[in-house]
Amino acid sequence: MMSLNRNRPHFLRLLVNLKVKGEREKRVIRGIMSTGNALDEMTQGSNGVGGGVKDVYGEDSATEAQHITPWTVSVASGYTLLRDPHHNKGLAFTEKERDAHYLRGLLPPACLSQELQAKKFLATLRQYETPLQKYIAMMDLQERNEKLFYKLLIDHVEELLPLVYTPTVGEACQKYGSIFRRPQGLFISLKDKGKILEILKNWPEKNIQVIVVTDGERILGLGDLGCQGMGIPVGKLSLYTALGGVRPSACLPITLDVGTNNEKLLNDEFYIGLKQNRATGNEYAEFAQEFMSAVKQNYGEKILVQFEDFANHNAFELLEKYRKTHLVFNDDIQGTASVVLAGLIASLKPLGGNLADHTFLFLGAGEAGTGIAELIAREMSNKTNAPVEEMRKKIWLVDSKGLVVSSRKESLQSFKLPWAHEAKPVTTLLEAVQVIKPTVLIGTSGKGKTFTKEVVEAMSSINSKPLILALSNPTSQSECTAEEAYTWSKGQAIFASGSPFDPVEYEGHTFVPGQANNAYIFPGFGLGLIMCGAIRVHDDMLLAASEALAAQVTEEHLAKGLIYPPYKDIRNISANIAAKVAEKAYELGLASRLPQPENLVKYAESCMYSPNYRNYR
Repeated sequence: MMSLNRNRPHFLRLLVNLKVKGEREKRVIRGIMSTGNALDEMTQGSNGVGGGVKDVYGEDSATEAQHITPWTVSVASGYTLLRDPHHNKGLAFTEKERDAHYLRGLLPPACLSQELQAKKFLATLRQYETPLQKYIAMMDLQERNEKLFYKLLIDHVEELLPLVYTPTVGEACQKYGSIFRRPQGLFISLKDKGKILEILKNWPEKNIQVIVVTDGERILGLGDLGCQGMGIPVGKLSLYTALGGVRPSACLPITLDVGTNNEKLLNDEFYIGLKQNRATGNEYAEFAQEFMSAVKQNYGEKILVQFEDFANHNAFELLEKYRKTHLVFNDDIQGTASVVLAGLIASLKPLGGNLADHTFLFLGAGEAGTGIAELIAREMSNKTNAPVEEMRKKIWLVDSKGLVVSSRKESLQSFKLPWAHEAKPVTTLLEAVQVIKPTVLIGTSGKGKTFTKEVVEAMSSINSKPLILALSNPTSQSECTAEEAYTWSKGQAIFASGSPFDPVEYEGHTFVPGQANNAYIFPGFGLGLIMCGAIRVHDDMLLAASEALAAQVTEEHLAKGLIYPPYKDIRNISANIAAKVAEKAYELGLASRLPQPENLVKYAESCMYSPNYRNYR
């Protein structure tokens, strides 16, 4: 089609000499000509909305009442149209559309509305017994009818989010090799070194705005799952669309397969990845460098790359290396930090005081723990005008060897050094609670059942309202359950977790645990970066996102024990987060899309993808 676009005069002369008789042939030729016009617009740099990508075919700039053309390479019709998840509507094709697109006889005669299709699918889904069965059913739907998938996920987010993401996605990754059916993203392995740019060009969608990439070494709290970690980028990008409104065609999941150290996978004859130990050192760094360079060369300066579930040693190095040259974001370090900070800001209403009045103790000193700690310190510094170094002294970390203190400096990894304060060395979490006397206890250890009854009781004896955040995923790795936190604290605790827990009845009162899920932050954060054309991520944007999320928590939510708003309002929440992130980007001079829209919230809403079916010509 690009050669057609360059040689349109020759093509027109060819058409003049053709005797076109059939209506179908005429329609194809009109489609080819329209494609050329669309490509002209694309090469001239026309911009649309729908998540900030170019609206090549006019789909997003048209109102929902206007008819559109279901493009693939040419006009999709017949069996091809039914196999195209972007345009397939199943039994929702109208009588007129069935005739116009040669679908007559390929579908049963009934015509159903999208609402009835959703109702039917949901009824079927609820009959499955296990979450994994439901996950597979949802992925199958995504692969055959994209709009219906997102319609369901948006309208029933509280029910379906745990199925397409944590905690179910963890089990899906463990079994990804056996449930893999068709590619949902790009697999780039060490065997492809020197050809990564070529591989990126194999992806059918060209106007990519967001990449979520993993190397599978630290999947949730499950460890090294190698190539099977692809479930994480796929799940994250589903949420970018459903919760943040970024168009699906602008999203690209990628797994970098550098091997695995998981002996079970290496000995599994059905393992779908490279059967070798993980690359390290220069080999890994050169591979990552080629990938990042290829991404920028193929997609441009404003492509957002989200690092996901890399092990600590690589996560910090990649973020530090590329944050100055690329638009990059690490959800485990920065996204987790932002959502936790939002919960802390919201909890100040029932707890009282300012952040700087509190003392924080972390169980876990990896990328999540230190990332959260640093963002808390920066927020306290901003609010008090005190040096960040001074604010760090209010934050303490416990790792596998005990409390991180200055006497351990010689043996500590570099990212733990800012948190090594003067104190008596202790080896257990309970001792650390007794020595530090924290008002806030945060778990990022990836190890379940570590907030014991004794630890929770100690927190409750120190504080009238202890704030306890058990953030590790999936549910099996949560430091404690909601029921344990409320029961052991005798109803005193304010509790939130990384994975969802049901409401808890305790002595006649119903407690609704909050979920400190990154899904509150990264979809709106990404939308904000895209819609303003940001070229870099600044820490102040993360602070803006946290404050925007905290502002959505009402007194009614707090009365129920919630420090996060319900997911049913997530698209409105994401629009407000996107607006604040974009506003901060404009303020910092990091936004390239000018002029700045007057009302950024309304602009964010206008950029959001709609899953509603469109009428076809």
